Parts: sequence; structure tokens; C-alpha cells
Amino acid sequence: MEKIAVGLSGGIDSSVAACLLKEKGYEIEGIFMKIWDGKQPKPACCGDVEKVKEVADILEIPLHIIDLRKEYEEIVIEYFKNEYMKGRTPNPCVICNRFLKFGVLLDKISEKKIYFDYFATGHYARIGFEKGRYILKKGKDPDKDQSYFLYLLNQKQLSKLIFPLGDYKKEKVKEIAKMYKLPVSDREESQDFISPDKFFFFDIGKREGEIVDKYGNVLGKHKGIIYYTVGQRRGLGIAMGKPYYVIGIDGKNNRIIVGEEKELFKKEFIVKNINLISVDKIEKPVRADVKIRYKHPPSPATIIPFEKDSLKVIFDYPQRAITPGQSAVFYQEDIVLGGGIIEKVL
Repeated sequence: MEKIAVGLSGGIDSSVAACLLKEKGYEIEGIFMKIWDGKQPKPACCGDVEKVKEVADILEIPLHIIDLRKEYEEIVIEYFKNEYMKGRTPNPCVICNRFLKFGVLLDKISEKKIYFDYFATGHYARIGFEKGRYILKKGKDPDKDQSYFLYLLNQKQLSKLIFPLGDYKKEKVKEIAKMYKLPVSDREESQDFISPDKFFFFDIGKREGEIVDKYGNVLGKHKGIIYYTVGQRRGLGIAMGKPYYVIGIDGKNNRIIVGEEKELFKKEFIVKNINLISVDKIEKPVRADVKIRYKHPPSPATIIPFEKDSLKVIFDYPQRAITPGQSAVFYQEDIVLGGGIIEKVL
């Protein structure tokens, strides 16, 4: 009988994933990733250990609590802070998945002599194997698909992972939770890494600075670059007779650059920190649908080899608010080709 370690957060998705695997006859052990030290406001994505204990009791499975507070600070929080200080808008969930949840966590489990054949989570995504490579595919529920957050996973990681909810719709997952009387069926939906009002770890980033137009003309003052992102309109505090939006962030000079909404629409950008999944490399122009943020509908584009370790993406049609620091993920139908971090908008 194969043994599966299941990452549990106390939410409905991870709990149902564990339930489904147990029903299929696998030997299951629960894993809770402890990332909050109680000294700071609790990140919205932090799991609920008491709920996890309830779920483990109901499913009658062993539970292991793995302390990753130090690693979470070093890997995720520091990345988040550093990117914002550069005037970029990071996606810490992507980094957490690659380096913490499916990286350090699995190493820690092994160090503790907790044997497992596979590691499972409640992500809405699917894994396949084609032409000698593991592939990552969209989840069957288009409204809940989380493949965007998983594009940095490598072949070794994918070979050890199972996503039991990949073929399920969210409504069915809720039915299963209710049927098995899991204490999570009415819990709120999963939340992002951290909410905008909880920038509790910044000092320098809260420095006031200038709001300027693209020519450098000073239009007003901002309260700190960490509070702004490309495409934002609210909270600028400037009255110019027409709507102005954030079109850029100059972290070096602590400036917010604003302009008209039409200036937000661009077609070309450079991607670095590339990770490819379904192919080994891109050596010639490739067609794909590209997402530039989680809720962005994939849009057709051409991906072209650029300078060393980077790619140029050219959309067929201009897209709104292409944002440095965010992830651009490439899709061919429901298969994740790969992706990278948006470095520069052209």
C-alpha cells in the first residue's frame, strides 16, 4: 500500500483531498506547516492548526507539525519585502510553493524519518506524464484552477506530487466535506498571502515620496511605495480634472509614476527567472496563451528567445497593467508550458 503525506491547512480543500485519498485505500499521514510565530499579525494564508487537529481526528490519521517559521521568514517574507522595495509587485505564493511548501517542507519531513511515496495538497491542478516528462495541467474547475501558482515546480517535485482535487469542481468538494461531516465545510475561501493593510514588516517602504507624471513633473505626494501597484487608481490623492492611474513605480527614487488609463495598455515585456515544464527549452518563437496575473484571462501571444536566460512576450492585443514582479505563465490549451517573472515592460 502506498503511503501519502497530505499537507493540511484546516481549510476545506486540503481536508477533502485527504479524505478522498483515504477512501481510495492509501495510508495517509497529515502534515501541518507552521509558519506563524505569533509576534506579528497573522498572514491571511496561514493555516489553522486547531482545525487541522480536528480533521486529523475525524479521519483517524497521524498528524505531524513541521516548524518552518524561520524558513518562511527567510524565503517568503524577505522576498516579498525586497521586491516591494524595488518598486515591484511580487507574487509570494509562487515562491512559497516552489521553495518552501514543495521544497524545504518535504526535506524536513524526510529528515524527521516520516516516510512517504507521494505528497498531496488541495490545489486545483493536475499532473500528467507525456513523452518522458511530467506535465502540469489546469484544474478542471476553471474558476478555481491554481496552476498559475505552481508553474515554478520542477520535474523532481512534480514526480512526487498528487493533486486529488484536480478533476473536481468546487461545489462537489463542498458536498464531499458535508457528507463526511468535516469541520471545514462552511469555512471561508482560501485567501491570498497577505492583505494590503498588513504591511507590518516595512519601515523604509513607508517613506513618503513624489507622485510624478511620465515627464517627471511633480503632481503630489504618496504615503510609501509599498501601498501602490501598477493599474491602481484609488488612493492617489491628486485632482487633475481626469482620472489618473499608477503606470510605474520607481523604487530607486521612491517615486510613483501616474498617467492616463490608455498608458496602461502594452503588448510587449521581458520575462526572467524562467522555468519550463512541458518542454526543455525555447529556441524559436512559440505561440501560447499567457496570464500576467492570477485572475487575468489568458491572452494569445508569441514567446521569443531574448537575451541570456530571458524571453520576450508579445501579445496579439494590448493588455492592461502588465506589472513587473508578477508572474507570466504560458499555456498551450490546458497544459502549462512554463513561465517566469515579469522583469520589464517595453
